[in-house]
Formats: sequence, structure tokens, C-alpha cells
Amino acid sequence: MRNPLSPASLLESASESSYVRSLVVGTVGVLAALGVLGLAFPESVFGDLAGIVFSTSTGASTARLAAPIVLAGLGGIFAEKSGVINIGLEGLLIISAFVSVYAASVVGVGNAVLGVPALVIAFLAGIAASTFLAAVFAVVCIEFKADQIIAGLAVWLIALGLAPFMSTVFFGGVNTPNLGVSVGWKYSATMVVLATLGSWWLLNRTAFGKHLRAAGENPKALDTVGVSVSKVRYAGVLLSGVLSGVGGSALALSIGQFVGSGETMVQGKGFIAIVAYLFGNYNPLGTLGAGVLFAGLDAMQIRLQQLGYAIPDTLVQTIPYVVVIVVLALVGRTQIPEAAGEHYETEE
Repeated sequence: MRNPLSPASLLESASESSYVRSLVVGTVGVLAALGVLGLAFPESVFGDLAGIVFSTSTGASTARLAAPIVLAGLGGIFAEKSGVINIGLEGLLIISAFVSVYAASVVGVGNAVLGVPALVIAFLAGIAASTFLAAVFAVVCIEFKADQIIAGLAVWLIALGLAPFMSTVFFGGVNTPNLGVSVGWKYSATMVVLATLGSWWLLNRTAFGKHLRAAGENPKALDTVGVSVSKVRYAGVLLSGVLSGVGGSALALSIGQFVGSGETMVQGKGFIAIVAYLFGNYNPLGTLGAGVLFAGLDAMQIRLQQLGYAIPDTLVQTIPYVVVIVVLALVGRTQIPEAAGEHYETEE
């Protein structure tokens, strides 16, 4: 197993930064080319695309749709870097989305508890629900050594059934009434940027970040120096719950309603979050870029349909998965932590 502090690992970190820079440069290049083509051929599909991509409405939609993807993706990085594969991010988004709306309706929009506004309480309630479910997942996987993939699927299925059921119990239907107020896209964008920068700093500039990487790469070495692998892994999974809770709450409160029909309003964003951090090579900045890219494509297809282009939304939803497969096949830079998914017995 790799030593996260070895020269090879340091070289890999430098390569990771180069990879992210390449993605940024490539994205900027594509946007610049689209802008030029749009100006040169304003009546063509390039003109329509440029008008959509550079419009404020698309930017606002992208910010709203990117929040759950990026925030859950950041949470997935912390969990998987510690050695625990959390594919239950979708479930964490679903449960936090419902609980945040429920809490806001109980407190009453415009009211406050001990001076704390209802929307803040709604966010805190959503984060608490997501973190609790993540804690249950952590205990099952770390303490009882259950299969992490099966446990993650269980988290998703539990939330997928529980949230609409609770909505039916409390509101009489799988969709809750609209709160009549929403969180603006600027707040969502601010939370995403702050969470991304904070995650990057925590992973790369703190002792906890080093311990987290060691728990996922070489847990025996971490155990040898007296750091509890289990505690580090618990912290990583709980952080995934906190960040996913912020993402799910932001999604629901951005429209002031929980929609529980079908795949719920989350619509696979938790799974796209996994693709985002793989595409970003476990780098918070790369995850931010990937999340914005995938959310932007989703926002664009909605606008293209409004302009008369018959592009199926299901086709657009497959793009993130196709992109990450192409990147993995052609670039091959994504480095999964060596001990991810493996249980570890602490040596006394």
C-alpha cells in the first residue's frame, strides 16, 4: 500500500493539480470557442447555445442544481478518502430535503425559535437528519463490518421510501405544500464555494487531512503511529452526512417544497455526485468544476427544449456517466484510495 507521505504520493498530488488545471483550461477553451461561434453564426444552433450558456437564467439554474451535486460530492471525498465507500449519498440528499421542508413548515416561515430564523432551523434539521443516517451507515460498516456497497444501497432505498411516506403522513401526499418562500441561488452558490475551499484546506493543510488520506491508503501505518483508524473513518463518513445534508436542504429550500414522486426531487444527483468526485480525481476543486459542468448541462437541456430542440432529458442525464468513463479510459488519472472498501482490524 502507498505511504501518503512518500515522494511517490507527493508526486501524485502534483499530478492531480495538473489534471485539475487541464480540465479547467479545457472547459474555458470550449466556452471561448462556443462564444466565438455564437457571435459568428448568431442564427445557428451555436448562436442559440451561446445565448443559453451565457444567460443569467442558466447561471442561476446551474447554481441551484449544482449545490446538491457538489456538496454531496465533497462529502463522498471525505468518506472514500478515509476508506469507506459511501454510495448512499442519494439517500442522504433525499432525507435532508424532506426534513428541512418539514422543519420549516413546523416552525412557520417568518417565525423564529430563540431568535433563530425558520430557514436556518430548516437547514440545521436537514443536516441533523442526514448526519444521523450517515452515522447509522458508519456503525454498520465500521463496527459491524457490513459490505459497504450493500449498506449504501440500503441507505438510499430507506430514504427513498421513508421520505415520501413521512410526507404522506404529515402533509397528505408525497409532495409537500409550497412554503411560499425559497432560498436564492446566490446563497446556494456561496455555500458551495465556501464548502469547496474549506474542504480543500481541510484535506491538504491539516493533520486531519493527512490522517484521512492515510486511513484510506495505508491504515496499518496510521494505526502504528497511534491514530485510531476507526475514529478517522467515522469522522470522514459523518462529514459526508453533514455536507450532503447542506446539499439536500439547499435543493429543497431553493424551491420551497419537497417533491417525493418518482425518484423524488433529488433525481439521481447523489449518484452524479459520485461521478463528479471521480471525474475531479478526489480533488474538491475538480469536484466543483465537474458538478457545475453536469448541472449546467441539465440547465441547458431545459432551455433547449423551451426553444424547440427535442432533446430528451434522459439523454442529457447519461452524459456525466459517459464523460467519466471516457476520462477514465483515455486519461486514466483517477486514483481510488487503495484501502477503500476494506475493513480494518485495529492492532493492539
